[in-house]
Amino acid sequence: MAWKSLDDLDLGGKVVLTRVDINVPVENGAVTDATRIERIVPTVKDILAKGGKPVLLAHFDRPKGKVVPGMSLRVALPALEAALGQPVAFAEDCVGPVAAEAIAALPAGGVLLLENTRFHKGEEKNDPEFAADLAALGGVYCNDAFSAAHRAHASTEALARLLPACAGRLMQAELSALEKALTDPARPVVAVVGGAKVSTKLELLGNLIGKVDSIVIGGGMANTFLAAQGIDVGKSLCEHEMADTARAIMTKAEGANCTLVLPVDVVVAAEFKAGSPNEIVAASACPPDRMILDAGPASIARIAAVFSAARTLVWNGPLGAFEIPPFNTATDAAARQAASLTRAGRLLSVAGGGDTVAALNASGSAADFSYVSTAGGAFLEWLEGKTLPGVAALDQA
Repeated sequence: MAWKSLDDLDLGGKVVLTRVDINVPVENGAVTDATRIERIVPTVKDILAKGGKPVLLAHFDRPKGKVVPGMSLRVALPALEAALGQPVAFAEDCVGPVAAEAIAALPAGGVLLLENTRFHKGEEKNDPEFAADLAALGGVYCNDAFSAAHRAHASTEALARLLPACAGRLMQAELSALEKALTDPARPVVAVVGGAKVSTKLELLGNLIGKVDSIVIGGGMANTFLAAQGIDVGKSLCEHEMADTARAIMTKAEGANCTLVLPVDVVVAAEFKAGSPNEIVAASACPPDRMILDAGPASIARIAAVFSAARTLVWNGPLGAFEIPPFNTATDAAARQAASLTRAGRLLSVAGGGDTVAALNASGSAADFSYVSTAGGAFLEWLEGKTLPGVAALDQA
């Protein structure tokens, strides 16, 4: 990769337009999960330490190019100030005189948050004029929003081409982790691909087959692969119409010497609810009136053996219906195994995706993974082998 980091640019006395992702969940006017805000702190602190003036650019929700008071970034100020441990100034616009005056008034050591970039139509249209208006406000551009890097928007793509540009610490960490995991990984490499539907992970599976040594398939996706082999999966979540596609994926994997790891035993129940009576059966013996909700102990043992032999792990998606115990058992066990191997220095583990992060947090294992990405769509598109506009712009800046 050809991108620069904060260490490669002179920030002294310069306004650093810093694209961050603080599109956080809010209820009753208060931030309920400040994880994304907390993750930008190292970048902001480093810019300040290097004598720069961090001016934060961000989006919030989907105002679709209109000023929507209920979607103002002002709601993030208290959580941002708490994370940074200092006051943060706020400007009611992200371009024009209002933004320029707020920047001019920013003292050394100060931080400024500009209003929602998506209040302007030019943001999502990646409009050159809007990007030029943004660029006029600063001397350096820093992109710390990997989770928005799959969007070719003015503040994530066009702006990077108009100013000296670099990656922030969070972006740097994301890119470095992903490069280690897929670009030049220590082998063997294992991927965990779970979730409800094969149809949503076709590009991911197609890209990974040529890059990893084995793929553990879990969740509803595994049911589709079992059914494609002629196995009755009862009332399980299953895309029966994807059987031909599943068989084609199995053939492709065999040709690429990539092992697909499917459940050999499963946990079945009559319904998906807490306390529902359940039993463990062979993967080929799901009763017609039951549904598969998790992988069984023999499957867990097989996954543990695959992990133990691996040097690199990439994880996207849970192995079962982890939201309701006891159907979180396989996901939790696999996560703890990966965490243990990582702590022991035997495994590089990189995970990402909304359900994945929630599952790893629930298992208590997230902190021990080498890297857990908060990016959803961007993480998935990277794993699919797609070019991310925000990253490509940094490469070419």
